[in-house]
Amino acid sequence: MYTLVLVVHLGLALVLIGVVLMQHGKGADAGAAFGSGASNTVFGARGSASFLGRLTGFLGVGFFVTSLTLAIMAGTFTSSGDSVVEQTAPPATQTSDIAPAPDNATASDGAAEPAPAPAPD
Repeated sequence: MYTLVLVVHLGLALVLIGVVLMQHGKGADAGAAFGSGASNTVFGARGSASFLGRLTGFLGVGFFVTSLTLAIMAGTFTSSGDSVVEQTAPPATQTSDIAPAPDNATASDGAAEPAPAPAPD
């Protein structure tokens, strides 16, 4: 069932892209002055504006419905009401690979004295 809805969803997406690309832009009426006005007779006297506009609306609604259906089928909606933060595991404690300093190390042993700077050439 999920595969069928996914195939319908992808088909709707491709057809929707094609229908949107076939529509005329706002400046398409200027092309009629140069001889491209006869192409509107394929869809009738009113042109393709009403047909493609309605088809785009129906395809958009179908795309929306299949999107919601796929989201519900995938289980993204949970009814438990828990937040995502509460569902995550606590972070693991970090262990250090560095050995601790010995307890008897003091400044008088010379362990804490800085190394001398190298001599200039």
